Parts: sequence; C-alpha cells; structure tokens
Amino acid sequence: MRLRRQRPASLLLLVLLAGCVSVSPSPSAGPSAGPSTTSTPSATSQPTATPFPGLRLPEPAAFDSRAISYAVAIELEAGGSGQLIFRVENLTDTLIDELVLRWPTEVRETIFLAPFAPSQQRIREGGDPLVQDWTKWVEGPGEHGEPAGTTSLGWGPLLPGATLTILVLATRVAPGPLLFDLQILAGEAVLTSDGEPAWFQVNVP
Repeated sequence: MRLRRQRPASLLLLVLLAGCVSVSPSPSAGPSAGPSTTSTPSATSQPTATPFPGLRLPEPAAFDSRAISYAVAIELEAGGSGQLIFRVENLTDTLIDELVLRWPTEVRETIFLAPFAPSQQRIREGGDPLVQDWTKWVEGPGEHGEPAGTTSLGWGPLLPGATLTILVLATRVAPGPLLFDLQILAGEAVLTSDGEPAWFQVNVP
C-alpha cells in the first residue's frame, strides 16, 4: 500500500465531499467464480477489475426468486472427452415448469456439449430409442426468447422438493482448458441459489 502525505484540512474536506457519490454494483457484472454472484465497486476511477478470461452469457431476461441448490461434477480429463453432471434440487413447494441449462454457444469450439451421443444405430432403430428426457436443445435466437449466442438445454418440469441429475456429454474438439458461464433457469428466468442468481462458471481442464 502506498503511503500518502498529509494534506491541508481544506483539501481533505473537498476530498471527503467528493467521496459522497453513491456507487452501486451493476446487475450486469456477471457471475463470480462460485455459485454466488457478487460485485464489489471500486473506490478509484482507474479500472482495476481483471477481465474475465472465459466465455460470457448475456444478462438474463428475468430472475426467478424460487430457490434451488445445485452441484456440478466435471468428469473430463485434460485433452479428453467425458461428461458434465449437474444435480439440481427444487427447494420450494412449487413446480418449476421447465428446468433449463444455458451456456455460450462458442463453447462448442472447444468441447461439444450434448444430451446424448448420436449414432447410426439410433437412427436405424427409431421408436423409443429416439425418445429423450430433454425437452429442448436450442441455439439462440430461439422462438421462446432464447438469446443469440447461447445454447439452451431444457429438461422438463422439476417437482417440489425433487432432485434432478442431468448428464451432459462433453466431446473434445480442440485442445486446451475452457472457462465459461452457465445459468440454471426456469424457462427464461434465472433461478436462485443461496440468495443469488444460479449463474456461475464452469472450469473444464
């Protein structure tokens, strides 16, 4: 910390008056490194925040105060393919009509995320093997408000108090690690976890 010399009392008064301007965190500041999203205003006019090195999601259309808890497991070795496992629990007594995972579409330039692995056998067999649990897989802009530059994966309703485990296959298409935003939504509104939006970062090795 740099030491400052003493200033005259009149100059100090001017500085204190100038410091009375209110500074509020911006709602578009984006997610933190964990489940909570926080923003700390800077006391100086000089930019001090470190630019986010990963892929960002746009501000959601709305926020949903219904509470969930979630956990993410990354079963993906560096340089290889694997899966991401999302465990989401509805902590309320109301039905979430459609639980949606959303990430930047640009993620597919490094890893391709999908709810299942396509195969010629699936196509030949038809019928039940083609029926999936997911309700939508949309690259925005979509017909229901899915924003441009995003991929949305819907998993149907989540009953009150129920827990849903979602397996997303991750196929490596380019080398290197990846850090990207992910949101958990009810339709087009980001749900709440620990009092903060369920908007967090996924770090793939």
